[in-house]
Amino acid sequence: MKKTYIHFFVLVLLIAANTSGFAQKLITKTGTIKFQASTPSNEEVAAENKSVSAVLEQSTGDFAALILIKGFRFKVALMEEHFNENYMESEKFSKATFKGKIEDFDISKITNTAKNFTLKGDLTIHGKTKPVTVSVKISKAANGVNATGLFEVKPEDFDIEIPNLVRKKIADKIKINYNFLLTK
Repeated sequence: MKKTYIHFFVLVLLIAANTSGFAQKLITKTGTIKFQASTPSNEEVAAENKSVSAVLEQSTGDFAALILIKGFRFKVALMEEHFNENYMESEKFSKATFKGKIEDFDISKITNTAKNFTLKGDLTIHGKTKPVTVSVKISKAANGVNATGLFEVKPEDFDIEIPNLVRKKIADKIKINYNFLLTK
């Protein structure tokens, strides 16, 4: 697992250091991920992270994202503490990553109107990696593209244990919304 993180950081550093690389790569350090894990008639279980890093290789559609788990903010501070300490164990599993490819991506065909693409790759959360296929809407933006979408994950797929005491207060499937403004 640590090699994967090291490779990702090396990739980001190479992009930052190589100014000629910016012509083909679009990046962000301010992507947003929101998740919703609420159930009806219970307190809202939701958080947002506004400092997600992502890289899109324009010529190939290769895409990678890095999420710092402690970057998620909740309305209730105690919920944020429980999320980091009890569920996500963010001291041990400090990051979540995605590495994949946008199928049939062609930057020259991107317009102001969002177009649907399929994004396939490996999602790593809580130290466990699973293959995922999600839909992504991509539209043209100033100096780059905007990529948005929604998908769901199950906590047990990533070995995240939910105690029986609160099991009914947390959704079986966690809804994840993402929004990345990727620029040169």
